[in-house]
Amino acid sequence: MAQIFDRSSNALARASLVLTGLIVIALGVTLDQLQRSPWVTRQGQRPDQPVPFSHKHHVQGLGLQCQYCHVTVEKSSYAGIPPTKTCMNCHAQIWTNAQLLEPVRLSWASGQSLVWTKVHDLPDFAYFSHEIHVNKGLGCATCHGRVDQMPLMYAQNTLQMEWCLDCHRNPAKNLRPTSEIYNMAWEKPAEDRPVWCAVAEAKSGEPTAQSVNCVTKDPSGAGPEVAALNLPASGAQGLVGESAAPGLPVVAVSYKKFTSQDELGHFLVDHYKIRTPKDLTSCEVCHR
Repeated sequence: MAQIFDRSSNALARASLVLTGLIVIALGVTLDQLQRSPWVTRQGQRPDQPVPFSHKHHVQGLGLQCQYCHVTVEKSSYAGIPPTKTCMNCHAQIWTNAQLLEPVRLSWASGQSLVWTKVHDLPDFAYFSHEIHVNKGLGCATCHGRVDQMPLMYAQNTLQMEWCLDCHRNPAKNLRPTSEIYNMAWEKPAEDRPVWCAVAEAKSGEPTAQSVNCVTKDPSGAGPEVAALNLPASGAQGLVGESAAPGLPVVAVSYKKFTSQDELGHFLVDHYKIRTPKDLTSCEVCHR
């Protein structure tokens, strides 16, 4: 009986299997890159807004603090979108007839809120709390980028799970003193710009990060940067400056000098009581 397949069919079958494997691999790589691309993450995109609000003008130009508009950033999971009244606090006095601000005036007159397009929009299944991150030493620029340099707001980071995990696996690289949370120009410690930190006894009911006091000028010299431990009659300890109440005993604070982000970060991880990845065993921490 004659053979149905020629001997060359064996080579053709092997080549087909190899080609199929290469196609599957190429498809997988393509889909992986696609889900990381700005087309999916919207990273770097500037969505249309009812008013082209410039963070650069308001933050860098006018010096407005983040909390003036985002009033709940320190005490809520949601940073908060400012109501129209916040805009009108200034624009009832300046640029009152600017065509650009017509939607703001219409919102104020009608009582209907402006409908902004969210730039940093997490999936509904992901829970993120601004409160805990801000009070644990994460600066605004760490996640949102240098918004003080953005004429139009855009997402600097992907906000994907792998980006979050990269920070949670090593939070030390991103932590900073709580006094520098809203400082967009904060730079990590270096030999030419050291940071000094001291620790006081943590007070009940206050964020643990508040017990750490950091300065960017040598506290061994005279001046307002010098701090001391105030020891009231109750025995509680707290960091105070030169304005300590008269008559209370004062002892010098021991400041530690840091010249690298790695050293400072691990110091803050310890004293801010940052949970390690091993402590984050419940999925409900991020997923609700």
